[in-house]
Amino acid sequence: MITAQVVFATITGNNEDIADIITEKLESLGCQVTETEISQADATDFQTADICVVCPYTYDEGALPDEGLDFYEDLQGLDLTGKLYGVAGSGDTFYGQYYNISVDKFAAAFQQAHATPGAPDVKINLAPDKDDIRQLDAFAQQLVSSHQDQK
Repeated sequence: MITAQVVFATITGNNEDIADIITEKLESLGCQVTETEISQADATDFQTADICVVCPYTYDEGALPDEGLDFYEDLQGLDLTGKLYGVAGSGDTFYGQYYNISVDKFAAAFQQAHATPGAPDVKINLAPDKDDIRQLDAFAQQLVSSHQDQK
């Protein structure tokens, strides 16, 4: 069975919604999923998962979630060779060039940890709508397909 770890950070609830959508789709595809709020998670949890997902928000002008700074730092120091990752987050286009930059930062942290991208990053403006839900379902499907292609 494919195992997945989904970690989210949220202020408004949008990223928890995103994590829930991804978790539900992964479960419907037969994965065993653990979903955790970032302040309750440990980056080493990713070492026991086949698929690693982070759903971060971007604060103000490009800042990572305060409650996720330790997690982010720890993630960069792991060796996740052979693990697939995906990053999907909600932001606000109001912030222009800083829109959803935490998604990029977490993707870079996964790459530094030698994880392999399993699906293209997803950036959602505010709360996920019907089109975003379809995009998140496709993201989860791609993660599972990438894992199957790896085997």
